[in-house]
Amino acid sequence: MSVVQLEPPRDAWDDRTVSELLALASSRSADDRQRLLLKVTSLCESDPPPPKVAPLLSDIFLALTAQAERDIRLALSERIAGVYWAPPALVNMLALDEIEIARPVITSSPLLQNADLIRLLIEATLEHQIAVARRPQLARPVVDTIVDRAEPVTMTALASNRTADIGEDAMRKLVDHSRRIAGLRAPLTRHPRLNEQLAQQLYQWVGQALRQSIGERFRIDDAQLNAAVQDAAAKAAGSPEWRAMSARMTEDRVRIDAERRLVEKLQAAGQLRPGLLVRALREQRFELFEQTLAVLGGFSEAQVHHAIRAPTAEPLYLACIAVGVDKAVFASLLVEVRKLSGGMPADGGWKATPMSAHAASRAFHQMMHKPATV
Repeated sequence: MSVVQLEPPRDAWDDRTVSELLALASSRSADDRQRLLLKVTSLCESDPPPPKVAPLLSDIFLALTAQAERDIRLALSERIAGVYWAPPALVNMLALDEIEIARPVITSSPLLQNADLIRLLIEATLEHQIAVARRPQLARPVVDTIVDRAEPVTMTALASNRTADIGEDAMRKLVDHSRRIAGLRAPLTRHPRLNEQLAQQLYQWVGQALRQSIGERFRIDDAQLNAAVQDAAAKAAGSPEWRAMSARMTEDRVRIDAERRLVEKLQAAGQLRPGLLVRALREQRFELFEQTLAVLGGFSEAQVHHAIRAPTAEPLYLACIAVGVDKAVFASLLVEVRKLSGGMPADGGWKATPMSAHAASRAFHQMMHKPATV
């Protein structure tokens, strides 16, 4: 990879400078094209281009950016992320690039309109959608699109964005989703848009620590709330919905037992392979994924449970590497796991590093020796 060295900014857009840019633009040399892109970026950083030069810059940027090396595109994205003079078409091009290049403009560019951000939510990768959800001062139409699409990881990123314009209806939907998506609960507990009515609802399915946090902001009557919950449960027990839920729970137990028997059979026959992990996720058989990972790695079911529901993906990464999953495959595997597990593991700070299966197994067992309560 080449090293990007940006030239120091010039003082003015004089005729000599424009002539130099035109000469570089007419060159077919790849080096000259990169020099041109960096020179224009450096000039603009010092002084926005005059109106007579702006159309020329738009053509230069769009023609060259698509051909530039990755580190050049990344440097360009970082340079123009917060400016108003950049061609909107260029900003949208960079926003659809790979996520490391796209993130600066998605997060900061004032030229991305609501329609552009909604298009990213519909067409781009999950990582791009998360970047949109974290964008400061996110407008209500974009917020509503995120909530309506109900992607767990993207909604969790939105719930952590305290500057987003989350309306009352969207906040109510997020609280409703938090009943099945555990990752939403903590950020919603701290969110400034949470009102007392929604806090009462959220209080019912959070842990003790989060209940204390809610109690510090709102007056929650534990006795009255517990009575209401018990009364609702008693009424529900005789309802058709309750009977249907009980039937589903029985079906779940039967399915889990069947997946366990399948894994044991494959293991006994020497046919249990890491490839079954990917296949299980593609077929949305999450219990099969958990059972396979546990048996392949010699892990307990509780260890796998904690790894999947951890505040960072590191434990799951270690477990997967320990059983032979390639590091390059883990990123896509993680996306599928989060889709099926309600957004877990959470997106805590962590970086994947190459290591052997033995080292990963040892690190996983050390990490899981005293797993945190989730």
